[in-house]
Amino acid sequence: MSGDGPFVLCLTGSLGMGKSTAAKFFAEEGVPVHDSDAAVHAFYEGEAVPLVEQAFPGATSGGKVDRTRLAAMVLNDKAALARLEAIVHPLVTASREKFLADARAQGAKVVVLDVPLLFETEADRGCDAVVVVSAPAEIQRKRAFERPGMTDDKLSAILAKQMPDAEKRLRADFVVDSSQSFDHARAQVREILRKVATLSPRRK
Repeated sequence: MSGDGPFVLCLTGSLGMGKSTAAKFFAEEGVPVHDSDAAVHAFYEGEAVPLVEQAFPGATSGGKVDRTRLAAMVLNDKAALARLEAIVHPLVTASREKFLADARAQGAKVVVLDVPLLFETEADRGCDAVVVVSAPAEIQRKRAFERPGMTDDKLSAILAKQMPDAEKRLRADFVVDSSQSFDHARAQVREILRKVATLSPRRK
């Protein structure tokens, strides 16, 4: 992207850290948000379905990807996960590029890219600044187990694929502490936007 586009603020955070809530607070402030997870959900009901079925026979049902079946097929299998990522990542990248082009056309000053595995996939190269949403490990674990179907093994497998929270915080330009109230997190989001308004894009 050239420097005439919006300031690209990338949002990430490990499972159960409150990233989706922070994304909602950015949207409440009028900032366009691209949600990579939501894009994947849409693809799993559309153009990714035949591709996933071809690579993972039996992983689709009723014209949609059955996420539970698919997860069972790729969990703890690096080769299978790599096959899935080769299908999904190009679709998400194209979706993100269209979002950025639309935001530029609409004159947006700032946009947020919500990317769960931002550092892990080296997608931070396309960011002007990175926001990491974080909370203490015990709060993270409690939130994770509020999700349906969560088990110790599943949580361990998910966290094993994610960069440790401490390292993400070190690499962040901004950290949102989500361990307190929604109002506390919302105030941090507003403060980040105030600071971003004074910054120049750093992407080349």
